[in-house]
Amino acid sequence: MKDGILKEKSKRFAIRVVNLCRILKEDKKEFEISKQLIRSGTSIGANIREAEHAQSRSDFLHKRSIALKEANETEYWLEILHETNYLTDEQFKSIFSNCNELCKMLIAGIKTLKSNIS
Repeated sequence: MKDGILKEKSKRFAIRVVNLCRILKEDKKEFEISKQLIRSGTSIGANIREAEHAQSRSDFLHKRSIALKEANETEYWLEILHETNYLTDEQFKSIFSNCNELCKMLIAGIKTLKSNIS
């Protein structure tokens, strides 16, 4: 059940990132950071999906850990966009909180996985 929620939230987040990057490119003429953001922001869900067909528990944990790293990188790019005034406070808070929620869910899941492997 929890994995289904994570899968759905990461997909919805990826869609938000794609839409944000479209706006950044078309309206703000920001191309470089948006490339990084779309790569890391969509990779979160992609790695969660890859983990569904992991070859082992270790492979599953590895893929989830990569998803967490990508989520952390995405937070970084969002902070940069906010601090360089490409995102308003309201825009930043909204999308950053979604990303942070994914991080927390991934951290909790990874901790549980690690304790079950040990």
